[in-house]
Amino acid sequence: MDGTSRLPLELAHGIRFDVDCEPVRSFPSFRGQRNFPGLWWFATTRRHIGYESWVERDQLMALDANPETVGVASQPFRLRWPDGRHHVPDYYARRSDGTVVIVDVRPDDRIPESDAELFARSEVVCIAAGWQYRRVGVLDPVLAANLRWLSGYRHPRALRPGVAAELLSCFAREQPLLEGATAVGDPLVVLPVLFHLLWHRRLVVDLSRTVLDDRTAVSAAAL
Repeated sequence: MDGTSRLPLELAHGIRFDVDCEPVRSFPSFRGQRNFPGLWWFATTRRHIGYESWVERDQLMALDANPETVGVASQPFRLRWPDGRHHVPDYYARRSDGTVVIVDVRPDDRIPESDAELFARSEVVCIAAGWQYRRVGVLDPVLAANLRWLSGYRHPRALRPGVAAELLSCFAREQPLLEGATAVGDPLVVLPVLFHLLWHRRLVVDLSRTVLDDRTAVSAAAL
């Protein structure tokens, strides 16, 4: 969809904003600004997705690491109400089961009353459109630390199919991370592949429990 189009809410449900549309506004960058905008290379779709702050970046990273997410659009559309108020949600996320969740990112301690009202209005509108709605804040710090580390290995270049097959076989029985990696081969060669498999959830750990280390229990994902 090129340019800007207005349409009734009931017609918006069928639009795949992650495929059919561009962001409705840009991501300004200027001297002295307090937030840090940028682009995240979204491994799921191999496209760059914009964010306006590091808090948004971390939530975008979590969407990318979620195997249920098949597409994301940033700043997907502008909601307008008859009283003149309007709002641009942060993310449109499409899932593998066909459902959609609209995400607003704002730390819990930075929501003035006027914005809380907009979020509440947005939730009502999104539900009416057949979408889910979530307002999220700062990502859990342990989960964020683990995802930031693993995200460095999300690109396909980190995958060595032969090593991956050996790792999946090795971790068919749960065991410590480094022990299993060493059993497969030189950790300098094996660990990048292991981290790639963890990012893509082909190997499984509890990323919210503790920061990854040599002793973290790892197992192959159930088929």
